Amino acid sequence: MNNNILIIGAGLCGSLLALRMAQRGFEVTLVEKRPDLRKVNQDAGRSINLALSDRGLRGLRLAGVEEQAKKLCIPMNGRMIHDAKGNTFLSPYSGRKDEYINSISRPGLNMLLLDEAEKMPNVQLIFNHACETLDLENASATFKNYSSKEEITISADAIFGTDGAGSAVRKTMYESHKFLFSFSQQWLSHGYKELEIPALPVNETNGENGNYRTYKNALHIWPRGEDMLIALPNLDGSFTVTLFLPYEDSDYCFANLTSPERVHEYFKKEFPDVVEMIPNLAEEFFGNPTGPLGTIKCSPWNAFGKTLLMGDAAHAIVPFYGQGMNASFEDVVVFDEILGPSLPPQREGVDWKTVFLEYEKRRKKDTDAIADLAVDNFHEMKEHTAMEIFQKKRKLETAFEAEFPEQYYSKYALVTFKESISYSEALKRGRAQDKAILNLLDDGKITEEMLLREKLELVKKETEAILHDDAVAFG
Repeated sequence: MNNNILIIGAGLCGSLLALRMAQRGFEVTLVEKRPDLRKVNQDAGRSINLALSDRGLRGLRLAGVEEQAKKLCIPMNGRMIHDAKGNTFLSPYSGRKDEYINSISRPGLNMLLLDEAEKMPNVQLIFNHACETLDLENASATFKNYSSKEEITISADAIFGTDGAGSAVRKTMYESHKFLFSFSQQWLSHGYKELEIPALPVNETNGENGNYRTYKNALHIWPRGEDMLIALPNLDGSFTVTLFLPYEDSDYCFANLTSPERVHEYFKKEFPDVVEMIPNLAEEFFGNPTGPLGTIKCSPWNAFGKTLLMGDAAHAIVPFYGQGMNASFEDVVVFDEILGPSLPPQREGVDWKTVFLEYEKRRKKDTDAIADLAVDNFHEMKEHTAMEIFQKKRKLETAFEAEFPEQYYSKYALVTFKESISYSEALKRGRAQDKAILNLLDDGKITEEMLLREKLELVKKETEAILHDDAVAFG
């Protein structure tokens, strides 16, 4: 019975996969190159806060840890847009009252999953071991202990590479000469840097927001066209702030923000309301690293029916739809569905090659779709959210969702709140809807005098026409 599996990478995807596969009865070895994050201090400035939404919650629900994870969450009901003059307005994510996303700490959620995996008697956790070599055909890997420098070799019936965007498993597949492997890596011209809005001192409060310096239940955005600042709330009253800025060739960019004076000049001009909320702005700016933003696509995800890539190792995306973690958790859900309803491994064993091929066939087009949507949303967040026509579109969509909750889902809602449809279908329908509304608004065909239902019927008709034209054009 081939029920012995090796998972390389104990991040979010690997930890959830280990937990779920152990629940199904597999013998699981989970190996991570970094130290156990439950026993070491986290480096500041290296982890964008995560937005947990329905697709991710579905994966946590599958493994029985949804309610525990929700205790780590802060609901965010919409985008709080900050203009250059310090004015704000809240753009709800949905017109339906029960739809929102959640701010959650990456380390906090990862620790929860590791704790639950460790409770399973059929899970072995190994930390501080880097993957040195990988035998794809025979499903074995050699790891080196960072501390002792000793090497160990682990063999399994199947290997899962969940070791992130810089995957050693994927690199081995790329360098193999025994099958054709396609790989692309597209970098944005922007990088990111994390800062922090600290909680108010213990003797100060901000009304209903308690010790939070600004509105607690929103994802805050300062869109400035070429650059952007976002902030997500943390449980301790602070906000994790992320600056997205070009590396070079701009009036303000990472290449020329080289002195405290220059940093303060930039923030006072573009984000004046933020300056007073970050007391140690320059110190944090120069103390925290600048990280790159890129999209990785590759194929095939499996090698010889023995090794499979999942999560960021297979499909790393930029963070602007808040779907990187959610997509990785959905990977586990889809894989679990393909394995079938039986909890323990079948007595005769698993046909891993067939399972891996079916998984990639079902999943690849959807991860490609969310990668493209994430780049789209980058431009939407930094530019379009401040545009009048975009704000009109969002108000119209929110009204549709509030009045006709079963008849209309915006593109954002299709991706974020409607996990019953695939990312690829959400991309196709969502883009058509966006185009339809923007065209109708720009042409003046949607007027204030029209009833909301009339507006909806007009949008639906135009959307179907665009979908038909696209089907004809692209087959």
